[in-house]
Amino acid sequence: MSLFRLRAAFALAVLLLASGCASLGPAQRAAGAQVAIDARATAIDCNAADACAQASPLRELDARAFAESTPSAPRHYVRILDEGPDALVARLAMIRSARRSIDLQTYIFDEDDAGWLVLRELQAAAARGVRVRLLLDQLSALEKVETVAALASVHARLELRIYNPVLDRVRLSTPMYAVASACCWRQLNRRMHSKLLLVDDAIAVTGGRNYQDDYYDWGEGYNFRDRDLLVAGPVAREMAANFAAFWASPRSVPAERLGDVARYLRAQGAPRLQPPAYRRPERVAALAALADDPVQVRERLVAPAQAVAGVAFIADGPAKHRDDAPAAQVDPASDALRTLIADARGEVLLQTPYLVLSKPAQRLFRSLHKQPAPPRVRVSTNSLASTDAFIAYAISYKYKRRYLRDFGFEIHEFKPFPADAPIALDATGLDLDAAEAETAVPTRRPSLRERRLAKRGLREAPDSESARRSPFSSGGMPVRLKRAGMRLGLHAKSLVVDERVGVVGTHNFDPRGDTLNTESAVVVDDPAFARALAGSIRRDMAPGNAWTIGRRDSSPILPGIEFTLARISERMPIFDLWPVKYATSYQFVPGPGCESPPSPFDKDFRRCHQPVGDFPEVDLGLKWLGVRVFTAFGSGLSPIL
Repeated sequence: MSLFRLRAAFALAVLLLASGCASLGPAQRAAGAQVAIDARATAIDCNAADACAQASPLRELDARAFAESTPSAPRHYVRILDEGPDALVARLAMIRSARRSIDLQTYIFDEDDAGWLVLRELQAAAARGVRVRLLLDQLSALEKVETVAALASVHARLELRIYNPVLDRVRLSTPMYAVASACCWRQLNRRMHSKLLLVDDAIAVTGGRNYQDDYYDWGEGYNFRDRDLLVAGPVAREMAANFAAFWASPRSVPAERLGDVARYLRAQGAPRLQPPAYRRPERVAALAALADDPVQVRERLVAPAQAVAGVAFIADGPAKHRDDAPAAQVDPASDALRTLIADARGEVLLQTPYLVLSKPAQRLFRSLHKQPAPPRVRVSTNSLASTDAFIAYAISYKYKRRYLRDFGFEIHEFKPFPADAPIALDATGLDLDAAEAETAVPTRRPSLRERRLAKRGLREAPDSESARRSPFSSGGMPVRLKRAGMRLGLHAKSLVVDERVGVVGTHNFDPRGDTLNTESAVVVDDPAFARALAGSIRRDMAPGNAWTIGRRDSSPILPGIEFTLARISERMPIFDLWPVKYATSYQFVPGPGCESPPSPFDKDFRRCHQPVGDFPEVDLGLKWLGVRVFTAFGSGLSPIL
C-alpha cells in the first residue's frame, strides 16, 4: 500500500472514531436524561422512620463511639478487614442497616458476582427509602452502557455519577482509548482512586478493595491479598464532607447525561435492571445469609473491633485535578504520609503492591537512611510471580540496588502460593480435591500447553480472570508460572511507624498517588492498633509467604568494575542494559543458628538463606525479554505507574 493510501486510511479511521465521539446537543442530552428520570420508581416500600433498617450488631459500634465521644476527645472503633469474605459481609451488613444514607465511591466496579450482589443491595436500600449515591471512576466503571442506563433509571432515591468522563461517555473501547490519549491525555490520566463506603455518616469501610470478585476471595484463578478498615465514630463526618466535595465537583457527571448513555436511553428507552445470573449462586446466597446472621456478624466484625482514640482521615479532594489547584490541595494525602514516615525513630513497615516510589518518597527514604541511627525500613511488596502489574514490577526491578544500598530497605516479595495467608480457599467455590488442597489445583482437563509442560515436570498457573482493567490501574495479566494453583497477589496498602501509628488506605506510595490519582487513608494513632496492623504485615513477610531480596554475591572477576557499570547503567533514564543486577531473591532455610531469619544486612544472612533466582516460580520464556526491555527503556513510565 502506498504512503498516500496509508495516510488516507489513517485519516478515515480518525474520522470514523471522531464521529463516534460526537457529543449530543443540549436538547438531545436533556431528552435522553429525561427518559431515565421519568422511568425512576418513586414508591417507598417502608414508611418507618428508620427506613426498615436491619437491626445489625454492627451498628453498636458507631452508637457506642458517638456515645463515648466528646468534642475534645472523640472515640472510635476500628476493625482490620484482612479476609475477603469478612470485607464483603461488612459491606452487606452496613448497607442493610442504613437508615438515612449510603455513599459509595470506588475506582473499579465490575459486573461479576460481588459487583452484582452489592448493586442489588443498593437498589433494595433505595426502595425502602434510603438515599443512595454511587460515584464511580470512568475508566473502570460498569462494563455495559445498558447496565449504567438501567441503574440511572431504577429509582429516584438512587443516583449514579461518573467521575472525570473523557469523550462524553461512560465506556471507552480500545479505539476510543487511542483517541482519548491523543486528544485528552491530561484529563484521561487523572483518576479517582479513592474508595469509601459510608453509611448514615457514622460508619464506614475504606482501604484497598474495589468491587470485583478477586478482592473477596471469589476469583477462580487469581485473588488479591488485600486489606480494608472498618471505622465507626466521629471521623465519619470528615469522610462525608470529602465525599460531598467529590459529588458536587463538575467532574462528577450524572450518568444519564453522558453521551453514550443518553443516546442509548433515547434509542432504547429505560432498560430494566435485570436480575443477575450469578456464576456461583450458592456461594452468593451463603455469604448474603452471613450478613443476616447477628451471631456471625458479632463474632466476625464486632467482637474483634478495637476501641481507639486518635483517628484521622487524610484524603485528596477533586481540587487535586484542577490545573490551578493551590499547592496545599495538590497531594494532601501524600504529604501526610511522608510526614508520618519522617518522624520514624525505630521502624517503618511499608506495604505496597507496586514498589515504584515517587521522587519525594525517594528523597525522604534516602535522608532517613543517612541519619546517625536510621530506622529499620521493612517493605512488603509483590514478586513477579504474584503481581498483576508486570510493567510496574519491571520498573521496580531496575531500582533494587537503590532500594537496598541507598534506602536500607529490607524487601520481602510476596509468593504466589503463600503457606499462610488470610484467604478462605472454600470461598472461591472451586471443587478442590482434599488431597490437593495445599496447592489448590482446579480439577479440569489440562490444556495442550500444560500437557507439554508436564513432560518437562512443570505446571502452569491459570490466567487471572480480572483482566478488565484500565491502562491506569497498575494492573494487567499475571505472568505464567511453573505450576498451577490458586494464585494470590498483594494489593494491600498499609503503613506502621514505630508500632505507634498505623495507616490503612488506597495509596500505593507511588508517583500516580502523588500527582495524578486522588487517594485516601485512615490514620490510627494507637499502639495496640499499630501492633495488630504490624502483625498482619509481618505475616505477609514471613518466610513461608515471601522471598527476601538480598545482595547478589559479587563477581570473582573485577567486582568493583562490575558494580560501577551496574550503577551507571541504573542511573541512565534509558538504555539500562547491564545484564547483572545488584540483588536477587533468597529463601530462608532454618537450621542450627538460623532459628529465625536474619536481616539481609546481617552477617548471617547468606548462611541462613539460599538464593532462588531473580524471578522464582516464574515460567519466564519471553517474559525475561519483556522484563529487560522495560528495565532498560521503561523508567520514563514511572510517573504514570
